[in-house]
Amino acid sequence: MRLLVVEDEEDLAGALRVGLVRAGYAVDVAVDAAQAYELLLVNAYDLMLLDVNLPDEDGFAVCRAIRSGAVEVAAGQDLRVLMLTARGALGDRVRGLDEGADDYLVKPFALVELLARVRALLRRDTGGTGVVLTVGALTLDVARQEARRGVRELQLTRKEFGVLEYLMTHPGRVVPAEELLEHVWDANADPFTETVRVTVGTLRRKLTGTDTEPPIETVIGRGYRLREVAA
Repeated sequence: MRLLVVEDEEDLAGALRVGLVRAGYAVDVAVDAAQAYELLLVNAYDLMLLDVNLPDEDGFAVCRAIRSGAVEVAAGQDLRVLMLTARGALGDRVRGLDEGADDYLVKPFALVELLARVRALLRRDTGGTGVVLTVGALTLDVARQEARRGVRELQLTRKEFGVLEYLMTHPGRVVPAEELLEHVWDANADPFTETVRVTVGTLRRKLTGTDTEPPIETVIGRGYRLREVAA
């Protein structure tokens, strides 16, 4: 999943990016509202972590502009918003939620709580109810970053895990390579490389093993589809 961190404090933004990347997310960073609007226009983010105190416009106004449609957002109304702020008063929390935020986290906060809230919001976005995704014999524990086919544990890279997570949230649907690039890789990814094809290829081999049916099929000219398979 691809996240946008909107935070003007350089040290905090850097720490958030490192922590989120280590948890398997693709992360872009904006330092103010203007940069955030530019990124939101071209990238379909799954979730935005939004600081309230920005140098050019407060986070409440940013959230209101997104929810009202005053600002065009590639992700549309599916974009989840988690507000991050030092303003912990009840009135501020209520205002943030009323402006359209999906959740509100007061600084300082522990990274483990932030990650738990991010996982909860992303589950809501895909219609999930638990921390473990299941498609046929495949299971994916997002919190523990563990993947299995039946009883066999799969050793996946972060990008392979991200591709599998995205496919498992859209089982049976053909997912274009461009969509995977948009949601699993960050802004530094080269759209002209074979990175998606190579990553899907190595992931397919790991999921299939030596004598089982491959769960990922290539639909020529359209993308990739995850099917239910037995262990």
